Amino acid sequence: METNLARIAEAARKRPNEKFTSLAHLINKEAIKECHKEMNNKKAAGVDEVTKEEYEKDLEFKVEDLVKRMKRQAYKPQPVKRVYIPKPGSKKKRPLGIPAYEDKLVQSALAKILNAIYEQDFLECSFGFRPNRGCHDALKVLDKIVNKREINYIVDADIKAFFDNVDHEWLMRFVQHRIIDPNILRLISRFLRSGIIEAGIEYESPEGTPQGGCCSPILGNIYLHYVLDLWFEKVYRKKCRGKAYMVRYADDVVFCFQYKEDAEAFYKEMIERLGKFKLEVAEEKTKILSLGKEDNDEDNIAGGCKGNNSFDFLGFTHYMGKDKNGSKRIKRKTSKKKYRASLLRCKLWIKMNRNMPIKDFMQKMNIKLQGYCRYYGVTDNLNAVSNFIYEVGRILYKWLNRRSQCKSFNWGKFNLFLKKYPLPKAKTHVRIFDLGMGSSYAM
Repeated sequence: METNLARIAEAARKRPNEKFTSLAHLINKEAIKECHKEMNNKKAAGVDEVTKEEYEKDLEFKVEDLVKRMKRQAYKPQPVKRVYIPKPGSKKKRPLGIPAYEDKLVQSALAKILNAIYEQDFLECSFGFRPNRGCHDALKVLDKIVNKREINYIVDADIKAFFDNVDHEWLMRFVQHRIIDPNILRLISRFLRSGIIEAGIEYESPEGTPQGGCCSPILGNIYLHYVLDLWFEKVYRKKCRGKAYMVRYADDVVFCFQYKEDAEAFYKEMIERLGKFKLEVAEEKTKILSLGKEDNDEDNIAGGCKGNNSFDFLGFTHYMGKDKNGSKRIKRKTSKKKYRASLLRCKLWIKMNRNMPIKDFMQKMNIKLQGYCRYYGVTDNLNAVSNFIYEVGRILYKWLNRRSQCKSFNWGKFNLFLKKYPLPKAKTHVRIFDLGMGSSYAM
């Protein structure tokens, strides 16, 4: 399958107007077995209650039966099991869709085909859920853009419940720009309309792509590629009086402008554009702001996030600050919302697992902290990461003392304990200024 996908990707790159007519044969026995091998065995089971381990029993027969059903068009995806997970920094919960195991395999194979084709079409400004394009890459490009001398205004856009409001008809029309294989189109349509089961009750799914499915990220990217990316690049950007850029990670988007009138006009046109495709912005979270580059008021600089010149993107608050030479530039630190949410998750984990054998407990604790440090350990954010580790140490001291009725530690003993089981030290893991992307879009 890898060889075939490489050929498809090459054809898509060389012939941008090519429409693919025969792709369904790529979802064969070998492809399904490869997707099974790649599947995470810790993933939750869908409505079929089948896990990877259970599906592996008599694997050959099950895969062969699945492929036969697909060939005679008898395969129909089962409804997606909907659960709710906590939304960091909020009392709200995020809906998550869990497909049946068999459907995960087919979706995974389908996603590979879609990625091979659309990776050649997606623009440089798009980063979410794409190969070799992570959050740090998006932050590097954004940093290069907002620190351009001529960029003064930001439109910080938040699309309201994007994955729940994707219009199926529009999405299928977008897919047909590149794919006209009726079997693939039928498969996508069946996945979109497979329905949802929540608390034992089945509901239809006339719109949206359930978050959690293997296909949802690529389908979401296709939708926004045509709705936002191409429109901004090919249409709106050409109308601007000054410079204009965008950086998008999935449905999280930041637009950058040289002039205020361009930003204000864009805000109005963006609302109309999204409305045409059954989407809308969360007005309370979408705003136009000045970066404050021309503001000489020291209060707007020294405090980091004072005034109305800061915005959040990918878990960081971006604000106007000063470098070591006293020059103004945009800096970043962990957003308060993400900081509090991460600290709360850490506190709950410590509380629930404090009676684990101490060696295992500290090993797992450090793995969690290392993950946090590697993501948030970026240029300018050393103090916030250091404060986070300090606060985790305080929580650790409190709950390890509650392993029994008598206190196990005073601060002296706890510091000796940390010498044996040290917490990670804050350091800069990612230098945002070292722009390794070489993006022509941002230049």
